[in-house]
Amino acid sequence: MRVLIVGGGAIGLLSASLLAQGGAEVCLLDRGPLGGESSWAGGGIVSPLYPWRYGAAVTALAHWSQDFYPGLGEQLLAATGIDPEVHVTGLYWLDLDDEAAALAWAAREGRVLRAVEIAEVHARVPALGAGFARAIHMPGVANVRNPRLVKALRAALLAMPNVELREQCAVSGFIQEGGRIRGVTTADGEIRAERVVLAAGAWSGELLKSLGIDLPVQPVKGQMILYKCAADFLPSMVLAGGRYAIPRRDGHILVGSTLEHAGFDKTPTEVALASLKDSAETLLPALKEAEVVGHWAGLRPGSPEGIPFIGEVPSYPGLWLNCGHYRNGLVLAPASCRLLADLLLGREPIIDPAPYAPAGRLG
Repeated sequence: MRVLIVGGGAIGLLSASLLAQGGAEVCLLDRGPLGGESSWAGGGIVSPLYPWRYGAAVTALAHWSQDFYPGLGEQLLAATGIDPEVHVTGLYWLDLDDEAAALAWAAREGRVLRAVEIAEVHARVPALGAGFARAIHMPGVANVRNPRLVKALRAALLAMPNVELREQCAVSGFIQEGGRIRGVTTADGEIRAERVVLAAGAWSGELLKSLGIDLPVQPVKGQMILYKCAADFLPSMVLAGGRYAIPRRDGHILVGSTLEHAGFDKTPTEVALASLKDSAETLLPALKEAEVVGHWAGLRPGSPEGIPFIGEVPSYPGLWLNCGHYRNGLVLAPASCRLLADLLLGREPIIDPAPYAPAGRLG
């Protein structure tokens, strides 16, 4: 089976890998460089920011993916020599309004999450600012260095004989024949396949408009800033007031992020920079003396309740979706892509596919 994947972010790359491993011949297209959009721009926390605030559909994908990530990191490092740095640091949530709901969710789902004294947090994270009163802690949460994950996935795909990667190849429409989708049109001409998978993130809805499909996926801008500190400056991720700090192994500290509805505008703004710096210095006062070494914006694929669309579009056989992951694309990628591959290749799915099916969810 020949499968064409539109979109080369983490979702598209991992979909390509799993479909190729399953025996498909895969061609992956991206209008720019692979992984250059939200997969590069995000923070890479391998958990929803507030997992207890999501429904069962997101939780099922998140749990499967979290258990899968350490092995994926090791596998990619062994295959490519590129380390995605799946870094288990744990995560402290500070002064939550819904702490009781969080603890009840963890007990129900069998996840390790406990309330801790704030003195314990300061002992573990000496750089933490004063003024926080309460904390809960999940020790097993990791973060992945998403730009390196994308590089590793790309390198792994380049080594697979049944995979073709085409960068700088923008899709302009779909080929319809005999009541089916048979491929796509691009500036380089037609590219045909038995199945087309749309994994174009925030741009997925724009592409589907040419078929008269209303996909409720909208761009939601997020801005981040980056500091460089000593490697031992921040031993754990911390989150308060909707903002988080993520340590990389080499001492880089990511602080994010904003939530802005500004269409497809990705321009970083001074207003967001000031707001992010204020949040960073509240969490970690020593950052007042540190230089911001990076400031950027990306576009998340916002979707209702954060539930992605995974499966075939009933009105257009041959067209499959794997998009609409909102804030959790990197978190949910392994399970989402495995589910897509299971369904497309006719295997028993890892989880119930019904909540993600496009049927009944498209306009």
